[in-house]
Amino acid sequence: MDETLQLGSTGNDVKILQEKLKILGFYNAVITGQFGLATEEGVKAFQRQIGLEATGIVDSETWNRLQEYTEPAIAPISLDPTLRPGSSGNDVSDLQAKLKALLYYTGNITGNFDLETENAVKRFQLNNDLTATGIVDSQTWNAINNLYGNINRCALEGEAVEDNDTYTVQQGDTLYQIAKRFNTTVDAIKSLNNLTSDTLQIGQVLKIPTTMDNDYIRYTVVSGDSLYQIARRYNTTVQAIKNYNNLTSDVLQIGQVLLIPTDNTSTYIDYIVERGDTLYQIARRYGTSIDTLRSLNNLTTDVLQIGQVLKIPTTAGTNYITYTVVSGDSLYQIARRYNTTVQALQELNNLTTTVLQIGQTLKIPI
Repeated sequence: MDETLQLGSTGNDVKILQEKLKILGFYNAVITGQFGLATEEGVKAFQRQIGLEATGIVDSETWNRLQEYTEPAIAPISLDPTLRPGSSGNDVSDLQAKLKALLYYTGNITGNFDLETENAVKRFQLNNDLTATGIVDSQTWNAINNLYGNINRCALEGEAVEDNDTYTVQQGDTLYQIAKRFNTTVDAIKSLNNLTSDTLQIGQVLKIPTTMDNDYIRYTVVSGDSLYQIARRYNTTVQAIKNYNNLTSDVLQIGQVLLIPTDNTSTYIDYIVERGDTLYQIARRYGTSIDTLRSLNNLTTDVLQIGQVLKIPTTAGTNYITYTVVSGDSLYQIARRYNTTVQALQELNNLTTTVLQIGQTLKIPI
């Protein structure tokens, strides 16, 4: 490989990279040839595993190590050990600490894989589209490590970029990559910074436009998403989303950021029913009542179907909805689900910590 690969890169080399990461268990998404956030997190996880600096950039050293570990004649690298009920030791302590940070485990860090640890693992697996075996295999470890790393990454990015609306140019950056990363355009960045060329200097501080207009929200694609589902959820159409994002196909990539056109006069949001949902739980979670949900959605029964779309009322004249924290929630997950940031949630709710309590009510900006 002659070219360094990083966020925003495309082409056959990226496909090969994704295939190698998938072989080693660090990438579980579709092979697209587009270096998105899922690919970047896979690279970082691999780099951490083999003792390299977790930059997310595939330089010659990272590439060579990938080649080594995916050669048929060489044994695969030793990943985190498989843990199951009855396991004990430092690896179990590490598991419990990470699950605790992700709000899936509330017990003490004992180093013993007991029933409480097993149930926490199962909840994590269910919420992350993994088979709920309660056994921590390489796939579960990778998902835990990626999300655990994302908590710090999200907090750092929020502090570095969103507090000041600026970005400091790093080695390898281009205006195109920066514009893509922050959901804006090259022209918008050049205009805001009075740039006359596309040439950047390492250490240069750029002002980043926070919005392109007031008629969209940002949505980050998660596992299982489709354009049709997203369009239904946000009261728009597949074609409108494709037009807004210059998409030429319906294929989405985990971690991809979409701009969703919105109707600012709407007094409700859409909620897609998931397995285990009840009207009581949904009403409680969003600070409303069962009768209100029945009336708004013309329901004649309390029986719900998985995939059913419910209108959830928002408070007139406000720019937020209310949400009640449930088991397994974290600020990072909630922020990602509702297309906002950890910092925005902390500011709106006057939070001084990222620790949440089950039953806690949060205001979610819309």
